[in-house]
Amino acid sequence: MGSLYQFQTANHIISGKDSIKQISDHLNILNIEIRNILMIAQPSMIKHGFVDHIQQQLEKENIKADINTDILPEPTANNINEVFQSISANEYDALIGIGGGSVLDATKILSIMFTNAGSIEDKLGTDLVKNKGIPTVLIPSTAGTGSEVTPNAIVTLPDEELKIGMVSKYLLPNLVILDPVLTLSLPKHITAATGMDAFTHAFESFISNKANLISDMFALESIRLISDSIVEAYENGSNIEAREKMLVGSMYGGMALTSAGTAAVHALAYPLGGKFNISHGVANSMLLPHVTEFNLDSIRNKMHAVADAMKMDTANLSEDEVARAVIDKIREWTEVLEIPQNLKSYGVSESHLKEISIAASKVTRLLNNNPKEMSLRDIEEVYRKLLEE
Repeated sequence: MGSLYQFQTANHIISGKDSIKQISDHLNILNIEIRNILMIAQPSMIKHGFVDHIQQQLEKENIKADINTDILPEPTANNINEVFQSISANEYDALIGIGGGSVLDATKILSIMFTNAGSIEDKLGTDLVKNKGIPTVLIPSTAGTGSEVTPNAIVTLPDEELKIGMVSKYLLPNLVILDPVLTLSLPKHITAATGMDAFTHAFESFISNKANLISDMFALESIRLISDSIVEAYENGSNIEAREKMLVGSMYGGMALTSAGTAAVHALAYPLGGKFNISHGVANSMLLPHVTEFNLDSIRNKMHAVADAMKMDTANLSEDEVARAVIDKIREWTEVLEIPQNLKSYGVSESHLKEISIAASKVTRLLNNNPKEMSLRDIEEVYRKLLEE
């Protein structure tokens, strides 16, 4: 644990059932005059009536709200650029992002595009954004990415077959609204994938080289909330208590990674998403047991705290047995949640391993956080195990 660490997150967070029903009041927190707003929305949010409900509230306050639903799942830089070109002639006082992680990430990027010249590609990396964007309000509809409280946004670059992060304090939103009602309609497979993504954020933050007293607090509470509710949310999606625990647990995972960062699981997941379009949560779920096993001799002393947060019975178990039990529990979840575990089902073959291993090895921002150094051969071996599952 280093002696110097920092923490930053959204300016203001409001959480609770039906919290979007008072959105016009919540906007007062921004302390600015608002007459024109753009809502970047996931189409399902229109389908279920949430966007119309927000728009009606805003109209009562004489606030004009435009709506854009053109952000794609796992958005590319070109996709976000095209959306910006379609909206850039308008003057907006704030942006509202309502949807999953892709929509939230895109909303943050669009915010700074209004105030920063140059391309998206110029800003990929850490602290390359020069000016703060226009104010943002983020309303997540999935319990997974934690994007609503992080200074990160992920962009797909198809030509490079890779996903790359943009990291800047100017991506942090001004207001976050967590309403578990928005997650009640999530399909089971999305509940599973996003939930495991959130768990991976918390787990990797806890074992990260940059883990600290602040990140540990959020990581362990995230692990506790998600462990207590992920199977119930998957099997009984109408359980509002489980949905709220997942949503808050996801947020805590985002707060943990903001301070400590994720590690090798995420680094290896990026090429799988960029080249084979494997969703981020599924890729993380596949990789987590194998990367954890690789890291075991460097993190064994931390696994008892993880097991305790997962409410596992570890009485009379050795340190090694506790660590193995945690890995077994994660594998059990992926089976219960019906998350695929073999890369072959996504078209990955032995011939692809060298290429994706090289791509993953370039994600040094995350690999440097891993508690155990991974060589190119180590990375390739982890991928190979996912061809043998």
